[in-house]
Amino acid sequence: MRMRNPLKHKSKRRQFIELQDDTGFSAEQFVTPEPQIPWKAICLAFLLFAMGSALIVVGVLIKLGHITSDVWLSRGIPFIVLGSVMFIPGKWIKRQKVATAAYMESV
Repeated sequence: MRMRNPLKHKSKRRQFIELQDDTGFSAEQFVTPEPQIPWKAICLAFLLFAMGSALIVVGVLIKLGHITSDVWLSRGIPFIVLGSVMFIPGKWIKRQKVATAAYMESV
């Protein structure tokens, strides 16, 4: 392949406009967008936390004998287990969201 002579005039077929002051960057690409509040995750965490707490309380009341209906006597352990399954992720997600919000406000 032949090297082009830099002093030789460019051919008419390959004339391009050369922009001297275009660096290829714009100021908008370096602007960080505002973080959006994850409302769905917050609502899910609150729902899991509230329902888990309620199920644990009902399960404990059944096991302690405060609820003494024949229909409910065998349902104490399932209420406690389901309440724990719902309470633990709800509490963890709620704690993560609160910690993240506190961190974002301090930065």
